[in-house]
Amino acid sequence: MPHTGHILHGRYAVVSCHVERPLDDEVWQRFSMLQERRPGGFAVAALMRPPAEGEDEARWLERARAASARAPFGLHTHWTAPDHARPTAGDPAALVREQGNWLESVGLRPTFFCGGGWYFDEEVAAAVADLGYADCTATAFRPGYLEPNAPHLQLDAPAWLELGDSRRLLEVPTTHSIGMLARGLLGPFRRQIVHAYRRRAAVLRFGLRFLALKRTATDLDELQRDLRPEKTMSFANSRA
Repeated sequence: MPHTGHILHGRYAVVSCHVERPLDDEVWQRFSMLQERRPGGFAVAALMRPPAEGEDEARWLERARAASARAPFGLHTHWTAPDHARPTAGDPAALVREQGNWLESVGLRPTFFCGGGWYFDEEVAAAVADLGYADCTATAFRPGYLEPNAPHLQLDAPAWLELGDSRRLLEVPTTHSIGMLARGLLGPFRRQIVHAYRRRAAVLRFGLRFLALKRTATDLDELQRDLRPEKTMSFANSRA
């Protein structure tokens, strides 16, 4: 893809997966097959939840290294527990820094971050920026399970988020779930960049093959290298 003065030419699509159960053998087998098959030509980025206390760290590392060799790799933090994504106590930003530093210490280099339960605040954003990642926690839609005043970042197009002290963070929002893609297959995708994520595989392969007919398939790392967002905004103005 060509570099431009502001943003990519053309219309692109990328796909990521929240890998929340990487130590479940059946789940991992299905996810591995998905990455290897590349439906629609998409390299499915693995946004992986790090091992919790008591989980098999060696097996997790083996699987994370395999996933990162196949496609872009990212950190997906669950702040409370493997089955409870949003924070209920503690310092969310400190946990992100701890996990990011641990991943680097074991030779893994994530390039993206996505907060569990779509949680994101300004301190977490600063931690993500300091770790050198881009972020894809923002969504173009508001998840229905969130309380009205729950912290959430809502954007419908890539942007630079200004964090103060001359720092900024590249935000590549998630625009569609696979279910949203399936429901809108016959309609136009009006955004320049479609970023779809999945947690379940029911309509995945068909949806991605159809999406590839409408958009140029790329991956999150390629997109990040060549993306020049026109929009820059303060973190406060991106809150929803």
